[in-house]
Formats: sequence, structure tokens, C-alpha cells
Amino acid sequence: MRATVVVLLLALAGCDGMPGGLGGSVDFAAAKGDVVRTSELEGQWVFVNYWAEWCKPCYEEIPELNALDQRDGVRVLGVNFDQVEGQPLRTLMEDMGIEFTVVTDDPQAHYGWEHPVSLPATFVINPEGDVVEARFGEQTGEELVEVME
Repeated sequence: MRATVVVLLLALAGCDGMPGGLGGSVDFAAAKGDVVRTSELEGQWVFVNYWAEWCKPCYEEIPELNALDQRDGVRVLGVNFDQVEGQPLRTLMEDMGIEFTVVTDDPQAHYGWEHPVSLPATFVINPEGDVVEARFGEQTGEELVEVME
């Protein structure tokens, strides 16, 4: 029995898409046509923010997220709650002042959280690839930096 558990754990450790940074790199398509690879995120703090055009608090926190994304060792990824894609998404990003990367592939399945039911929602992933916190409601840059300390 013990050997079976060890073999099973070793097999799972090689699976792509497992939460907690296990497995190989997973690619997320980005709104501007590029790709974000989870292997590129390793060693960084990652903040995955869900936003929508109709969400007033989302507008309020965008400048904070833009500034956070400029810090060394930090990456902000946006996800449009309404699953807008293509040129309409890029237009929304421009209209809302979003400068951080927006992905069209929702990373929730890879990291193992449920799709949020309220906005804004921000999931925090530590440099080891573990989800350490979920925050709901408008966040300030200062509040998000505190999570890293």
C-alpha cells in the first residue's frame, strides 16, 4: 500500500496543471496575442485580478494594480469576468487604463480556485506557486504589498 501511494504521488508530481506549482509549464493566452507561461511566473508574486467594465471598484483599483505590476518580482494578470475576447477586450483594456497583462485563458483551473462570484476579486500566488490568499473588493497597492511581507 505504501509503495502504491508513493508511485501515485510521483505520477501526480509530473502532471501539468496541478495546483501549487506541480508539473510542467501551462500556457495562458493573453489579450494582446502573446502567451503567459506558468514557468515564467515561478519565483515571482502573482496577483490574478478579475474585473469587469460594469464594476466601479474595478476601475478604482486599476491604477494600483498597474503600479504593483511595475515592481520587481511581481506580476499582475487580469481576467475579464464577462469573458470578453479579441478587439472588444483590447478596447476595454484601453478605455479602463489597464496596463498589466490580461489573459483570456482563466488560470482558475490550473491553480485550483473557484470562479469568483463578486468583483473585484484578486488571488495571490506566492513565488513557490501556491495560492496564499483570495481578496474580494477593491484593494490598494499598499494592502497588496502587505500580503508579500
